Amino acid sequence: MTSTLATRSSTDPTLARAWTVLESVPDPEIPVVSIRELGILRDVRRAADGTLEVVITPTYSGCPAMSQIAEDIGHALNAAQLTPHRIETVLAPAWTTDWIDANAREKLRAYGIAPPTGRCAEGNSSGNANPQQTVIRFVPRAPATPACPRCGSTHTERLAQFGSTACKALYRCIDCREPFDYFKPY
Repeated sequence: MTSTLATRSSTDPTLARAWTVLESVPDPEIPVVSIRELGILRDVRRAADGTLEVVITPTYSGCPAMSQIAEDIGHALNAAQLTPHRIETVLAPAWTTDWIDANAREKLRAYGIAPPTGRCAEGNSSGNANPQQTVIRFVPRAPATPACPRCGSTHTERLAQFGSTACKALYRCIDCREPFDYFKPY
């Protein structure tokens, strides 16, 4: 299995082991998905001095969970005796919901969060060889109506622009009357 944004090194067993360890680090706000599945984990590489470098990107520039994510990464690497290491947070290219993999989208739905609809980048897919070079266009478009993660109905309404976190909106299903978070696409 390869990461959405980086390919694991098959020639360096330490890097391969680090990827395996980090694939199990959950997102602190949505614990049913890992930081890799959300596309937050961008790369694991060796620095010139041999230090293990872990590259992460926040889901948005003010994400309060980033310090917890960095701490969780450090704990996971220390527990696996993968030291020394350092964590680098990069803001460019900006994270996009296009980086959430298909398994994570299904896990979000099963957890009660409607996954993002549509794609931000034209022609982008999770199989893109180099998504870092995919142009993302931010243009106004009609908002998609998310399907209710409980009953599947698209007869839903937005109650609030922000849900339990800034990256989600609060919706309600008109049919089953249940409220739910919708992971906003961007």
